[in-house]
Order: sequence, then C-alpha cells, then structure tokens
Amino acid sequence: MKKPTWVVEKERNKRIAANETVWLFGIHAVRDALLNPAREKLRFVVTKNAFDRLGDAVQHGPEPEMSDPRRFAAPIDPQSVHQGAALEVKPLDWGKIEDRCMGDGTNPPRVVLLDRVTDPHNVGAILRSAEVFGAQAVVAMSRHAAPETGALAKTASGAMERQPYLRVRNLADAIVELQGMGYLVLGLDGEAEQTIEQVVEGKRDRAIALVLGAEGPGLREKTKETCDALVKIDFAGEFGSLNVSNAAAVALYASRAT
Repeated sequence: MKKPTWVVEKERNKRIAANETVWLFGIHAVRDALLNPAREKLRFVVTKNAFDRLGDAVQHGPEPEMSDPRRFAAPIDPQSVHQGAALEVKPLDWGKIEDRCMGDGTNPPRVVLLDRVTDPHNVGAILRSAEVFGAQAVVAMSRHAAPETGALAKTASGAMERQPYLRVRNLADAIVELQGMGYLVLGLDGEAEQTIEQVVEGKRDRAIALVLGAEGPGLREKTKETCDALVKIDFAGEFGSLNVSNAAAVALYASRAT
C-alpha cells in the first residue's frame, strides 16, 4: 500500500534533520558549545592561538584539528569572523512548549514568540536579551525563521547554548497552547492603542508571552487575531521605531514582574 504524501514528507524531513549539522565559529560561541554537555560535537578546527584562548574548554570537545590561520580548514564562509575556532555540532533539541514554558514556580514566566523573524543577527540578539531578562524560551516557526547557524550563535555570544530556542510548525497554535497554560499573550504592533505598561498593569504576576513580527511586515493578521491584546512600546516622542531585537529587550523590561 502506497504511503500518503504527508507521511512520506514527514519521514523525509526526519531524515534531513537527523543528518543536519551546524558549524559554530568564534571564541565565545565555540567555548560555550564545548562546555555544553547537551551539545553533540562532531569536529573541532582550531588555530594554535585560539586553542590557547579556549583554555580548559578544549578538553570537552573532539580531537582538535590544528589549522593554519591563513588557510583555515573549516568549511565556513571565508568572510566569517571565526577568530581561529570552529566547531561542527548537531542542533540542540529544546523539547516542547509544555516542557519549557511552565515556569519555575517562583517568578511569573515570560516567553518571546517570533513571527517570521528571519535575520540571524536579530534572533541572536533576542536570545541574549531573553537570557538576561529570564525568559523561559524564545519560540519561532520551523520555516520562515532564522535556523540555528554560526552567525546566530556568534551574535548570541553563548546564549544559544543556555537559552531555549523552540521551533514550532504553526505560531497561532503555539499561542493557543500558551493561552491554555494561563499565559496572557501580547502582540507588539506600532498601531496599537495601548502600551505594554497599560495592559500589564495589575497583571504582572501572570505568565506573559510577547509576540514580535519581522521589521516591515510586522505581525500577520492571523497572529494578531490570536493574541489576547495588541500593545505598543511607549516612545518619548511622537515618532520612533526600534528594530525587532531592541523592541524585544524593551518589551521584556516593560513586562517584567515587579
């Protein structure tokens, strides 16, 4: 009996995922990946200078392949600022929303959701902010989102090893799941009537999820309709805008539990 097309596609995607690897580069990104016991490390290319800078972290990786800095042997973009260190790894598996977004029982949890934010530098910066402000997770779509790459890891400056970055097939379904867990889901929209502070007033003890869209298009209509409320950042002047990574940091601060 012939398998349905969706079954064939699912099996194909599983095989692709099983074979997928990522090259991380840069001293900070490589050091933190080496020290992460959850990382499956496959190949380690390093110059003598970078090897010395990485210190004891090199003991946690595969056998280092010493490379000439003028002819760096790792198969990465020659323009990459690798600082003489590159590590081939398997992508991290952070599990599901229900596993990562329940909170620790002490502080009201915060989650960031990204609607088609594809720039790895923006996502890397958002991971850093999420870690700083104690967010449970950053959630993005499986497609139309920044995958785990060396550029993302370098911008995240190590946060990618510690800050859960979950990928979901359908963002609206993820929002509904969070709402079912008790989250107040707020979509950032420059045209919204209320500010973040106004909407979270008296609700800071609740679990809150913040949804941000790509610069330019912003949130899709389906995403807006699924959120509990649309909010904006309170700018000092009449005009103002922030890129998505800065907006995420401001929104996390504005919605913090006090």
